[in-house]
Amino acid sequence: MTDSTIWNETWREAAWAGLEGEWDIIIIGGGITGAGILREATRLDLRTLLVEQRDFAWGTSSRSSKLVHGGLRYLKTGQVSLTRASVQGREQLLAEGPGLIDPLGFLLAQYEGDSAGRLVYGAGLSVYDLLALQWSHRYYSPHDFQMLAPYISPTGLRGGFQYNDAQTDDARLVLRLLRESVACNKSPSPWEGLGEGAATESESVSSDEDCLALNYVKAEALLRDDTGQVVGVRLRDMAVGSQASGLSSTQRHSPRIADVRARVVINATGAWADALREQAGAERRIRPLRGSHLIFPAWRFPVAQAVSFMHPIDGRPVFAFPWEGVTLVGTTDVDCPPPLHTDPCITADEVAYLMAAVTAHFPALSLTLDDIMATFAGIRPVIGSGKADPSDESRDHVIWQENGLLTVTGGKLTTFRQVARQALEAVCEKLEAVGERGSGGAGEMTESASSDAVSPSSDTRKRLALLHEDAPVLQPVDESVLAAISSPQVSLTGETRRRLLGRYGAEAAALVAAAEPDELEAIPGAPALWAELRWSARAEGVVHLDDLLLRRVRLGLLLPRGGADMMPRIRHICQPELAWDDARWETEEAAYRALIAGAYSLPPRETIPDWNALLAQSRAEQQTARVVRRERRQNVQRRAGLALLVLALLLAVAWLLRRKVPGSRGQVPGEEHPTLEASSLIPTP
Repeated sequence: MTDSTIWNETWREAAWAGLEGEWDIIIIGGGITGAGILREATRLDLRTLLVEQRDFAWGTSSRSSKLVHGGLRYLKTGQVSLTRASVQGREQLLAEGPGLIDPLGFLLAQYEGDSAGRLVYGAGLSVYDLLALQWSHRYYSPHDFQMLAPYISPTGLRGGFQYNDAQTDDARLVLRLLRESVACNKSPSPWEGLGEGAATESESVSSDEDCLALNYVKAEALLRDDTGQVVGVRLRDMAVGSQASGLSSTQRHSPRIADVRARVVINATGAWADALREQAGAERRIRPLRGSHLIFPAWRFPVAQAVSFMHPIDGRPVFAFPWEGVTLVGTTDVDCPPPLHTDPCITADEVAYLMAAVTAHFPALSLTLDDIMATFAGIRPVIGSGKADPSDESRDHVIWQENGLLTVTGGKLTTFRQVARQALEAVCEKLEAVGERGSGGAGEMTESASSDAVSPSSDTRKRLALLHEDAPVLQPVDESVLAAISSPQVSLTGETRRRLLGRYGAEAAALVAAAEPDELEAIPGAPALWAELRWSARAEGVVHLDDLLLRRVRLGLLLPRGGADMMPRIRHICQPELAWDDARWETEEAAYRALIAGAYSLPPRETIPDWNALLAQSRAEQQTARVVRRERRQNVQRRAGLALLVLALLLAVAWLLRRKVPGSRGQVPGEEHPTLEASSLIPTP
């Protein structure tokens, strides 16, 4: 391993000192969108800095539904292109990241009264499979469907479909992308072989800091030139003050600020994008939506694959699926008004909403609040269009260029690479507009290329060619890594090796080598190894304890009370690696426990509505609605029958009147009808 991939305090100090000079790109936001852009930018040999004001994946990218899916429900709203891109992204990630992105079977239950029937679902799944160039879905009768989902309610069950999607550890996916981007900084330039001029440029821009990712660095303000165009960012180190070891008291509490310039500034802050956009003079357009989840122990809510069904109250899709040894239930889709700077948490109404869903569809399990082990909530960056129902808003991404600020937001976890490539297409266009570097190196920005440099259009074409190459998203793992973790001395199961390779890539060998005796065993109640805690604390930029336990190793979601019962051994392993003294550890542990209680647990129980009463009320309302609809149909039928009767009577009367009118049978208009005298009717003798 190199110093650039051991992210500790020493690395952080050196990284901050290396911010000087101009960058090609500054990416603000360390979620999946920013990580994807960084990964593709390194392939283009663009000097790129990524900053995140909290921890990597702190926002939506560690609080998603963990699904790498094509978005079957988006076909309903006609978003075929989004579904197609998602399906393609899913298939590539499945091929490249086994152990991190894994297949997940989905069961789609159908009940009496569901808005869509078998034909509609079958047609949608056929399109879904064809977009992935496969045919995996199948319909099951009610009896067979219950064999696949034994605890699902049989009442009104009409059968259902089974199809294939995928799941992931979202935060680990972000970390792998970031760390592979930085590691690839030392690889040979991708410009090699593309021309002499291109190679010359690569040599002129390469440095030890061509790719850098820093967490706990806030983009405090945008820097703008005389014309109002964004040309850089004022950065503040948010970790100063929390780094107790190795700093003097003055250093610990003194703000560390740097003005850093770049030719392109990308706003990839997701649901928080409007804050920077407003600094650039743009109007707010983001509609933050909160999606909340419940976590049950797998033994209490056993499902072998994902089960999707319609909520009994509003008909929205809800799912329950196995993940990392627990069962996730979600998700809600509600507006999340500001402020957004604190950890989002599930509300009492959302708890009742999700409990109503599982109670109605899995009554045999008799689930209660006592069975809920944890909760989490994430904020989706959705572009608002004024629709009344948040679920009707489009999940597609947008790219805006506003006074020099390039904003990339919206979209889905599955489509991060497509989003990154489109963003970098815009970056290439902007780099061409401002010109390539002159002979002065990275510090110069010119309106046109210098006479002895490669023309901007030529560089743009080469970069676009590289951008759209069929290159892997995740770095392939070398055979030496496989050999290192497969040796008899290591004694890892095949599934454990697969898991480590997926989550850590080429670093899996270093992780195993760093393990102390007994640390290659699984943590009780979780699939993670004790050695993962040591490695993450040593090398993965942990600043606070929740970084380690909620995003590096997901014990905060997988163990009761966030893993509090395991804290003594966690401390024994991690405190020396983090170089924290006892006071620092105790402060961090107290803050972590408070965070678990406030944002990853149930709200006060007395505030949670009675979901059984909500279900009863909903059933009564639905029954009333059915009665009203039936009476309405009957009234319509009665009115139609009465109208037909009246029409028939009118036609009969008209016919009779026509017969009685003189001359109604073939009389010429205006001709007088001869009058018959009474005497004429008497025969002549």
